[in-house]
Amino acid sequence: MDEDTIFPPDSDLDLSFTSTATDRTFASSSARSSLARSSLTLSFNESRLSTTSTSTSTATTTTQSLHHRPHRKSDPLWSAIKAATNLSSDGNLHLRHLKLLRHLGTGNLGRVFLCRLRDNDHANFALKVVDKDSLTNKKLSHVQMEAHILSALDHPFLPTLYAHLEVSHYTCLLIDYCPNGDLHSLIRKQPGNRLPVESVRFFAAEVLVALEYLHALGVVYRDLKPENVLLRENGHIMLSDFDLCFKADVVPKLENRSPHHRHKVGSTKNRWCNCFGYRKREEVVTEFIAEPTAAFSRSCVGTHEYLAPELVTGNGHGNGVDWWAFGVFIYELMYGTTPFKGESKEATLRNIASTREVRFPAAAEEGMAEARDLIEKLLVKDPRRRLGCARGATDIKQHPFFDVIKWPLIRTYRPPEVRGVLVKKAKTHVSHVNGVTSPKRRRCWWKRLGYLMMKNNESINSNRNYYSYSISSSSKVRKYV
Repeated sequence: MDEDTIFPPDSDLDLSFTSTATDRTFASSSARSSLARSSLTLSFNESRLSTTSTSTSTATTTTQSLHHRPHRKSDPLWSAIKAATNLSSDGNLHLRHLKLLRHLGTGNLGRVFLCRLRDNDHANFALKVVDKDSLTNKKLSHVQMEAHILSALDHPFLPTLYAHLEVSHYTCLLIDYCPNGDLHSLIRKQPGNRLPVESVRFFAAEVLVALEYLHALGVVYRDLKPENVLLRENGHIMLSDFDLCFKADVVPKLENRSPHHRHKVGSTKNRWCNCFGYRKREEVVTEFIAEPTAAFSRSCVGTHEYLAPELVTGNGHGNGVDWWAFGVFIYELMYGTTPFKGESKEATLRNIASTREVRFPAAAEEGMAEARDLIEKLLVKDPRRRLGCARGATDIKQHPFFDVIKWPLIRTYRPPEVRGVLVKKAKTHVSHVNGVTSPKRRRCWWKRLGYLMMKNNESINSNRNYYSYSISSSSKVRKYV
């Protein structure tokens, strides 16, 4: 099959594959490459349970039963996908339904294109194309793992797999397009190559929630870095690149926590009675914990500046590598560099494996002390004492750095105004700083309140007149009787 058959002629793109240092969904000019990369195999998917199938035919698409993912129920992209498949002769999505617009990035495994559905100018996607003939067996196993993970994801801060296509020796992945690039590029556009503390808190909180979801599925990410944190059109984050993940068993559980902690979560039983009268009952806090504490791997993968000490030494690692990387991630957002960076990769790895503690540049900004304390607790070199390793994001959420975050409302928070990010206006009115409503929303609220008060006063006055009239009338009646 020639390329004109595989990709429509109007794409006007060169599809010859070359090999470079890094495979990125959206390549950054200064991106740091990971120690191992892979690709993925795709199948049409809209259900939470994906059964990827391959065929010996030149072009295959597996169509699943269409079960909406809860948070994507009203997603216009799914509506566009279903409209295209309804018009298709076999009910499947094919490459002929997509129009390639431009090349977004190139990696060592393939290329990424911006595309859209031919009959819908507003349905933009990122199409990741991989040449299977260039992959080793080990990389093909990574492909299968990533495809399996992507097909199970259903979270606002993680990518949605819209289609899994296999054409000839190419595999294609249709996922969300993030027009605002990645955090690594964004940092380089800021004064001093760093973000303000409040912006760091916003992005770190959303990444934390995404990691919490992955760990609840038993997925250890192993590739957290600003280059892999993409920014959606609405300014919220989306983690990308899941080829270095591995899965482990996880046993969700409910734990009762001591009430002496400063953060109050859960239910409270107020009083109990004994023979001496009433006495206030101690508060009972129940927490949900789903952390893959039994995860274990000896593979040395990741980006060298983000590798945890136990990963560098090669003695085996588990879920703790993600929480170490989370500490490095916050550090880089705040200071523009990583905490153990040396003059070379070897020097960086030696610094990580040594007993050297994390050091902080001199900086004075509100909230900096809490951020430093959190980083120090995450960058503990012994994973047994590292924050998050035992109880995951549940403990990290309770750190004072995140005190102002109302976790159930995090999806509605307004993204920070940062140079280099064009945020599409959305119906999000909660500030990421203190959870207050936006000024415009607040003014409308006061207007409505004033109107209701005015109507209420009129009602009270009319009622008062009615009762005054009744009383005076009745008194007159009594007088005349």
